Amino acid sequence: MTKYKTELKTQIVQEYLSTSQSTNDLSKKYQISGRRIAEWIQRYQLRGIDTLKKRRHKRIFTTDFKLNVIDYYQTHEDSMAEVAARFDILTAQVSSWRSQFERDGITALKPHPKGRPSKVKHTKKQARQLANKSELERLKEELAKKNQELYDTKMERDILKKSLSLFGPSKPGRKPK
Repeated sequence: MTKYKTELKTQIVQEYLSTSQSTNDLSKKYQISGRRIAEWIQRYQLRGIDTLKKRRHKRIFTTDFKLNVIDYYQTHEDSMAEVAARFDILTAQVSSWRSQFERDGITALKPHPKGRPSKVKHTKKQARQLANKSELERLKEELAKKNQELYDTKMERDILKKSLSLFGPSKPGRKPK
């Protein structure tokens, strides 16, 4: 839910344009920040009434668009609010992109995958990779696995034999037949 309804925004902007009241007067009258009112007026003058309406969906910006905004901000003597109004984005977005770009370069502006990575093993993917390997490679890997299992089993057997010889049978009082 938006903090201010579209009707209120348009009413304030129309009142500013039709009367000689300043943004400070309107700020006191409506108890809204003068900076916010000035931003609405600027957006209205640059883009029209549609910029005062609530957006129904989240916009996704390309890396090129972000770079254009940053480049425009750095090459012109406009404030962040003016740049934001010109490109129809939020001032905080311009500031965020600029700081990300200065800190990490262009890679920070590229889209990143959202959310937590899946913990499910992709068995179809693994099966596809196995099918792509040559038959000889697959057999070699299988043989190496079996040899490792055999080695592990022999080691376990030898350990059990050694422990039996050192410590004797596990249950005292019973004699092996």
